Amino acid sequence: MRNIEDCTIGITGLGLMGGAIAKALRTQCGVTQERLLACDKDSETLNAAFKTELIGRGYDTGGAGEMLALCDIVFLCLNPSSILRFLDQWKDSFKNGCLITDIAGTKESIAAAAEKFCAYRKNAASSSVSASTFMDGGIDFIPGHPMAGAEKGGFKNSDLCNFNLKNYILTPISCNKPENMELLQKLIRKMGFSRVTEVTPQEHDRKIAFTSQLCHVIAAALIDCENDMEITRFGGGSFEDLTRIAMLNAPMWTELFTENRAALLARIDQFEKSLDDLKTLISGDNTEALEKRLTLVRDRRTAMSNK
Repeated sequence: MRNIEDCTIGITGLGLMGGAIAKALRTQCGVTQERLLACDKDSETLNAAFKTELIGRGYDTGGAGEMLALCDIVFLCLNPSSILRFLDQWKDSFKNGCLITDIAGTKESIAAAAEKFCAYRKNAASSSVSASTFMDGGIDFIPGHPMAGAEKGGFKNSDLCNFNLKNYILTPISCNKPENMELLQKLIRKMGFSRVTEVTPQEHDRKIAFTSQLCHVIAAALIDCENDMEITRFGGGSFEDLTRIAMLNAPMWTELFTENRAALLARIDQFEKSLDDLKTLISGDNTEALEKRLTLVRDRRTAMSNK
């Protein structure tokens, strides 16, 4: 298995998460400046990353192919649709033997694209080299999703994105190699993540619709229903905790909501039923039933914390 310290790593998309991953690679994983490269559409971001000695070189979007040809590991830190376009545009530019992963918040479309991409590269390689050569150096794409973030986006806020003790989800595809899974998991843990979970893309999208996307919908709806701009004078922590994520990246979350529409709508229906049940209990004259329901909720949340 390759040593992380000997790998040249490329990051496509040096925004909030791409910047945070780059910083974790440098400070936690022993990746030197010259071995960390980045590609981004914003030249100011690339210049800032270089001047602060985070990356060894930055590439604009037109120079992505030049960067990819040098990289042993590539993080695709883009929205799902942008990842699909990037793979299609640069499918012939990735270095043979490269390990690719991504950070997209939905996984079914990414996993399908990864399968298609790896098959394409395998067929391309088999037409020019022997099968044994390909098996020794073929490209591998392991879809992933770091469960971390911050309400404010962009590279300038990447210091706010803390990986310490956070969760990381991987959705392996059929062609992934065990040694690459081991390498990626080692890298993830070195970045600070404490728990790595492997699931199918379908299970990821179903569960993430609840733990992430529904939470953002609820936060957005809570802010959407109130016009008092001075309501924060009456906040005591609960309001702040519940609505922090309402300061969201609107284009990104619009894409994630619609990409995972079926699973998210099912979760919204599930939430609305519970909200209606609580509304009925509050409007009634049965405090015992309401207290029993709230006790059940408390106990369930406590049990979730121990898993």
